[in-house]
Formats: sequence, C-alpha cells, structure tokens
Amino acid sequence: MAEPTAHTEAPAGHAVFPPFQTENFPSQLVWLTLTFVLLYVLMSKVALPRIGAIFAERSRVIGDDLKAAEDLKQRSDAAHAAYDKALADARARAQGIAASTREQQASEAEAVHQRLEAELNQKLAAAEQSIAATQRDAMGHVRGIAADTASALVARLIGKAPTEQEVAAALNELGQN
Repeated sequence: MAEPTAHTEAPAGHAVFPPFQTENFPSQLVWLTLTFVLLYVLMSKVALPRIGAIFAERSRVIGDDLKAAEDLKQRSDAAHAAYDKALADARARAQGIAASTREQQASEAEAVHQRLEAELNQKLAAAEQSIAATQRDAMGHVRGIAADTASALVARLIGKAPTEQEVAAALNELGQN
C-alpha cells in the first residue's frame, strides 16, 4: 500500500501566509483602522440614515393604516348600530301594524257577530211568533177536532151519534177538571 504524500505544513524555505507574518502587523492595523473608520463614516452618514428613514416611513405608514383601520372599524360599528336600530324600528312598526290590524279585524268581526246575532234574534222572534200563532190556531181547532173525534167514537160504539150540545157539554166538563 502506498503512503500518503500530502502534508499540511509548509516545507522549509517557503514563505508563510502574509497576514500571519508579524512584520506585516503594523501596516495591517493601519489599513484595518482606515477601513473601519471609512466603513463607520459611510454607514453612519449614508446607510444608517436611509435605513432609519425607511423604518420611520414604515412606522408612519403602519400608524396611518392602523388609524384608518380604527376609523373604518368605528364607521362599521356605527353602520352596524344604525342597521340594528333600523331593524328594531322596522320590527316595532311591523308589530304595531299587526296589532292595529288584529284590533281592526276583531272590531269588524265583533260588528259582524252583533249584526248576525241581531238578525238571528229577529228571525227567532219571528219564528216564535209564527209558532205561537200556529199553536194558537191549532189549539183553536183542537176543540173542534176533539168534538168530531168524540162524536165519531160514540157513534161507532153505541151506533147512534150524539148531538152537538151533548158533545160540547162533555168537553166543557172535561176542560174544567
């Protein structure tokens, strides 16, 4: 088997990586300081004010949007309250109309009931008068019918018909008892 030939150390006599050479440290520190100051000035004068302005603008836009949303919410709540009030008013009007319609129909029904009752009472009174007249008329004929029936029965039983005076006397005698 072959031995690996790759090594990580630098062979003798070769140069070391320049940032790690100690004689280059002072110049590196100068450039580091210069670069840091330049980047600091650039960031503080250019980049950070722009970023700050962007954040301020976003905060303002978000604040305006929140205010607009709150205004819209208040208008929505007001519209909802107005809708609820209108709905309640409409229900109250509908109930009022229904109540007045019920009262009107009840009064009309009562008027019709009273008119029909009056008509029925008139017809009942006329019928009672007709019945009373028919009863009086019939009662007036009862005596005649009773006399004819009694006369026919007596004639059939004894073979001889009684006189009208005898029949009237017998009926008078029965009517007194």
